[in-house]
Amino acid sequence: MKKPVSASSADLAAAPRLSSAPAGAKRAPASSPKLPRAVDRIRESARELFYEHGIRAVGVDEIVNHAGVTKPSLYRSFPSKDELAADYLRGYDACFWDHFETAVAAHPGDPRAQILAYLEGLGARSDRAGYRGCGLTNAAVEYPEPDHPARRVAEDAKRALRTRLLGLAEAMGARDPALLADGLVLLIEGTFVSAQLFGPGGPCRRVAAAAAALIDACVAGGEGR
Repeated sequence: MKKPVSASSADLAAAPRLSSAPAGAKRAPASSPKLPRAVDRIRESARELFYEHGIRAVGVDEIVNHAGVTKPSLYRSFPSKDELAADYLRGYDACFWDHFETAVAAHPGDPRAQILAYLEGLGARSDRAGYRGCGLTNAAVEYPEPDHPARRVAEDAKRALRTRLLGLAEAMGARDPALLADGLVLLIEGTFVSAQLFGPGGPCRRVAAAAAALIDACVAGGEGR
């Protein structure tokens, strides 16, 4: 937040300033804000366009026009559109884990509270107009080919999530940790898809409540927590 400007400082700012430079001397040009690098503009444009419209639907021409760069600039950083898609998904995965780890850090030593905190946030984010689900899930649907770079990133990310949820289920003392972990995966993936089907006010807003009921059913002594 910017600090309010007092009347006296505003008056000083508006007053003409005396210069010690000789008459007729050229002033040094004012420094302008540094523009993002071409590769950063390409990444940002790809992120916006791929998420909004899907990867297959967006062409290279649209990306470079949106980014204000040339095709050679794109291909200097990314050998192909497929590799750009994989880069986009790696960035998306990093954002996912930022949300997840923030929830975990807020509840040290309490795996139940950790996963429910993440799901509360997911329920709120997904219950908004224009939500397009998970970019990784969407990419897995778009690219069924197992060797496609985007598909490999999506699969690796989802397998890592399942492994992490298994660890949380074990830490919660679930009678069948694999069953609880898989149930949580299904709730999360269902949120990504149902939010796009039902829009705001749909089932996605209750994902944390559904997860709490599932956890209590899977953990001995968990009922009524």
